[in-house]
Amino acid sequence: HNAGIRVVLDGVFNHASRGFYQFQQTLENGSASPYLDWFHFNGDHLAPGVGPHAYPEPLLHRRRWSRRERRRHQREQPDDGNSHQRYGYHAWWDIPALPKFNTDTPAVREFLLDVGEYWIRRGADGWRLDVPGEIDDDEFWREFRRRVKAVNPEAYIVGELWENAERWLSGDQFDAVMNYVFNRLCYRFFGARSIDPEHSRPGGHELHPVDAPGAAFELEALLSRYDREITEAQLNLLSSHDVPRFLTVVSGDRSAFKLATAFQMTIPGAPCIYYGGEIGMEGGSDPDCRRTFPEDRSAWDEELLDWTKELTALRHSRVALRRGTLRTVIAEGEVFGYLRTHTDGWALVLFNAGDSAWRGSIALHDVLGTLPDDDARPNDGAVDIAARWCPEGFEGDGDSRLDIAGGAVEETLLPARSVLIAAP
Repeated sequence: HNAGIRVVLDGVFNHASRGFYQFQQTLENGSASPYLDWFHFNGDHLAPGVGPHAYPEPLLHRRRWSRRERRRHQREQPDDGNSHQRYGYHAWWDIPALPKFNTDTPAVREFLLDVGEYWIRRGADGWRLDVPGEIDDDEFWREFRRRVKAVNPEAYIVGELWENAERWLSGDQFDAVMNYVFNRLCYRFFGARSIDPEHSRPGGHELHPVDAPGAAFELEALLSRYDREITEAQLNLLSSHDVPRFLTVVSGDRSAFKLATAFQMTIPGAPCIYYGGEIGMEGGSDPDCRRTFPEDRSAWDEELLDWTKELTALRHSRVALRRGTLRTVIAEGEVFGYLRTHTDGWALVLFNAGDSAWRGSIALHDVLGTLPDDDARPNDGAVDIAARWCPEGFEGDGDSRLDIAGGAVEETLLPARSVLIAAP
């Protein structure tokens, strides 16, 4: 906090570990345990002093297993939803090391809610909630919010939900979710030509390329799905610990990643940089996406790091990029652009995601007429180009200013695979 950093903890309230005291106590005491209702035990597996099998049955026939053998055996267990019969308790995704809590039990609810409060009191600034949809109980999450916000009204509560999340984002449960819908849009527009067939279904979603009109339509739908306050809090991520890293999905295409990063930093929401993305880390499906951050700086993509720093600094310096209204100004072929406006300024963001240069003018008249009356808006004249990038570099470093006349951006060149951000 002294350094201006706020800390959001990862809360796993759906399941525990095999070493969790209440679960371990039942392994030792079987039906005599006072914690039988903390989990979903199979009574047929319980006897006085004999608990359920915390390891799959074949493990019982050997006295000692190496850690490697145990992990291999666990990976080979079928994920058929039958852990209750096979192990004697419901396990998350049938992984025997992760017994699922019974949140219908008042003592369990109070235990978990107390954990939520405790760490906020100790100074944590929020919770990222692991698989919250599997606690299929709105009142549990409403009470969680009430308890956490009573300690710190500014605490950030973000859920790991992969689809549309209206149910949890009506203002009484979470502040935001991990925005995988945004993530998939980035793959499909900026990485449309380079998606690796081996990693074309991150999170089980088939990635179908989309052009600029399609991207504009989907972005508008995404931004209008929730109340504005929630949209501005959404955790917009390009990579995470659960899916292949962005660069791996797009076959190492740096241009796709740089354009997507510019998109991430210039639309409403909270940009989330998954560690190592800023220096070009790759990684396939979990656990490969969780590689160790390279200590050797020679392995870093310094150009990508500089680009990320430039964009984050630009976002911090322009209120319009954080809080402004967004209106699409062009969506044709693979050229997509939007205007962000706020009472404290405006910014124009233009992308060419195609492989050919584009030259043309961009009319702003219709868009300007839809803006709030007190928002700043482009006037005729030259405006600074705040940031730009393309693989080949802008010829002669390009013009440093963009010309606006008669309510239109005058003829402008957008090289292939480029982004241009103009702001006064």
